Amino acid sequence: MESAEAIQQVIGSEGFQSLSPQLKVALFLGGMALISSALVTMTAFTRIVIVLSFVRRALSTQEIPPTQVVLGLSLFLTLFVMGPTLGTIETTSVMPYMRAEIKGDEAWNRGSAALKTFMLHQTRRADIAMFARMADITRIETALDTPMRVLIPAYVISELKTAFIMGFCLYIPFILIDLVVSVILMSLGMMMMPPMVISTPFKILLFVVVDGWQLIARVLSLSFH
Repeated sequence: MESAEAIQQVIGSEGFQSLSPQLKVALFLGGMALISSALVTMTAFTRIVIVLSFVRRALSTQEIPPTQVVLGLSLFLTLFVMGPTLGTIETTSVMPYMRAEIKGDEAWNRGSAALKTFMLHQTRRADIAMFARMADITRIETALDTPMRVLIPAYVISELKTAFIMGFCLYIPFILIDLVVSVILMSLGMMMMPPMVISTPFKILLFVVVDGWQLIARVLSLSFH
């Protein structure tokens, strides 16, 4: 989290404050690009892209839908889920800063607080406690006082666990189809026929009949409430 602290120091410096608003925004966006990987793990993207990858695997459709489509859908679902949080950051941090009502360090603190609120709502206490113990932090006054170096890995671990649980639940009906097809092929003496050749069309049909993509998008969106 040293990079985040460095960015905060730069934003709060007098040299940065004397720059024009347009140049400030350009420098800020450039700095954010350097930590894009961290931003991905601090949003809903991790859970969404993993669950959608599980869906593709469960359907046994290889690279259909393509990886670019999965990533694009994950990105826009992330923007949809993060809409309220991003709106709060814009209202309480970005706009007041652009109107020169607050300084850069306060804008950073307000934006971080809004993002922390979202992350804390999705993070398990046990994961926070584990990383706090490893960081030798014995006391945290309030939830918002949780250091980012503790909160971010705890949030990622929680998201991974949640995503894998959802992926496991998605796999169950498709595994049942594979088992039924395998039993039928064995009873017909067609043991040399790969079950996947027969089961894949039935998986796709089931997914289309239940309007799977709409159902997955709805479940993913509601899982963050």
